Amino acid sequence: SGTGKELVARALHDLSSRAKGPFVAVECAALSPTLLESELFGHEKGAFTDARERKIGRFEAANGGTLFLDEIAEIDLATQVKLLRVLETRTFQRVGGSEDVKTDIRIVAATNRNLVAEVAAGRFREDLYYRLNVIDIHMPALRERPGDIPLLVTRFLKEFSRENGGLVTGIEPAAMKLLENYAWPGNVRQLRNVVEKMVVLSEGGRLAVADVPAEIRTGTGATGGVPLLPAPPQTTPTETPPVPNHSLADTEKNQILAAIEACRGNKSKAALQLGISRRTLHRRLHEWGIS
Repeated sequence: SGTGKELVARALHDLSSRAKGPFVAVECAALSPTLLESELFGHEKGAFTDARERKIGRFEAANGGTLFLDEIAEIDLATQVKLLRVLETRTFQRVGGSEDVKTDIRIVAATNRNLVAEVAAGRFREDLYYRLNVIDIHMPALRERPGDIPLLVTRFLKEFSRENGGLVTGIEPAAMKLLENYAWPGNVRQLRNVVEKMVVLSEGGRLAVADVPAEIRTGTGATGGVPLLPAPPQTTPTETPPVPNHSLADTEKNQILAAIEACRGNKSKAALQLGISRRTLHRRLHEWGIS
């Protein structure tokens, strides 16, 4: 959690052919099933007690762009069925309505759960899993990718400097080094909060070592020892185990083979669930020497 999933989703949007369209994010875990349905699909006037007027949902708001569904594993099964229908038909109905509304969006979904285990436990639909899981990107903890820290710091500096009058113009190399060497148990979310604090408390100019919070200046950081900020609780059996960092080619192969196995060797059904043509599936299998 807090590894920067939304930043990656925004980057995928900004670098895609939909960059000129809207980017809309939904925190699925923050809403009850009833509220989430209305938030995603919108509602008609009179659909429920407080529905005094028609409201468009996130699917309409994201039309022509990207819809980011964070913590998608928290969506209840009934809403999963409706989400699957949108993916298959590119249409949906507002809550309380009967009219089909067309939508043209790209969905990027994220979760900190093991969806394969959620499917096995009956908490996540298998057909929805295969419709969504075409290409996956594993987001390691920030301490495992220190090269991202300068890029993130620069981004956050621009954001918070602009919000606070533009007085902060950059960061000294020594201060940046302290941030790079810290373990960041709170991941990108913690880094963002620290940069905001540094900007708000700064008198302007370039951020220096003195602007770095004391717990980070005096901590041993990621190179050894224990960071002074509290670490998150240890992983429990119900949480997602660490996932190896595969290449996109390996990921694609694993997903295609898993889909074929789940469909008991039915390649047409596997291609349908993966959202690819049967011809593409056979071409991939031929490339891998699989009959």
